[in-house]
Amino acid sequence: MVFDSARFDTRPVADFDMTRYVRQTYCSWEDSGWRSLLVQRLEHVPVVEDMEWPGTADLHLVVPVAGRAVIETHSTGRGRRCVWAPGRLELGIPDRPVFRRYRGEGAMRSVVVHIPRRTIDSVAAQLGGRAVDFDAMAASLSAGDPLIEETVLALGGTGGVDDLYAEAAAALLTVHLLTRHTRLPVDRSPMREDARVRAAMAMMRERLADSITLADIADEVHLSARHFLQVFKEVTGTTPYRHLSRLRIDEAKRLLRDTDLTLGQIAARCGFADASALSTAFLRHTGARPSAFRTY
Repeated sequence: MVFDSARFDTRPVADFDMTRYVRQTYCSWEDSGWRSLLVQRLEHVPVVEDMEWPGTADLHLVVPVAGRAVIETHSTGRGRRCVWAPGRLELGIPDRPVFRRYRGEGAMRSVVVHIPRRTIDSVAAQLGGRAVDFDAMAASLSAGDPLIEETVLALGGTGGVDDLYAEAAAALLTVHLLTRHTRLPVDRSPMREDARVRAAMAMMRERLADSITLADIADEVHLSARHFLQVFKEVTGTTPYRHLSRLRIDEAKRLLRDTDLTLGQIAARCGFADASALSTAFLRHTGARPSAFRTY
């Protein structure tokens, strides 16, 4: 899986044994002869306790296509948890090594697209030469981007076309990333902050059952807890805690109406310690007991 290329930064992974963690089922470098873009289809081992991925200069986009896991990631002294699930787009930040562990559910497969750093730098220069804020890009993408996701998946299923296709795809992805998901001029900065708030809200919805802190959510969008709290309140008019509480109560209402789960089971799914804690929060938020929302 390591090749000699003037376009891609392969030196940090030259001695890295990827076979411990993934099996490659497609490589555009070898199978399609592409040189402008590297696309891989990977099958991941179900359990990883100690993967330390070296940082490379290139940017890579990952779209899971099968399996599910909660992945613990540590980089630059910070830790966070994210959900691996089909369609959940992730960006690997250039030059940043990461340490990961997880236990997956089902066969785990993904499509990974690597964009050469010199392509990123060249397009950034043409767009005005602004420094690329990769942390902001990663945070913005965590809220989702159908164009990026569909393009990555399409590239993972492409074969038999020449490198012109890969070069055009690399340009499209790079321009879109730099114009829609990274640092903007000062007078448009609230749009980027909105993207970070959307990403935080998506993370809260995905992890209703988990015990998550303000620091966990802030890490997800690559902000300090203090800055994240300020941004979230400015955009939404409320705090992350109150928003998460409302999401949990709304989900509890849905489960009460649409399922025959016990109150204890609903409490567990919605992030409450037990049925009593759910009842107390439910009464405080709605003014009624959970039984009032139960249909028979």
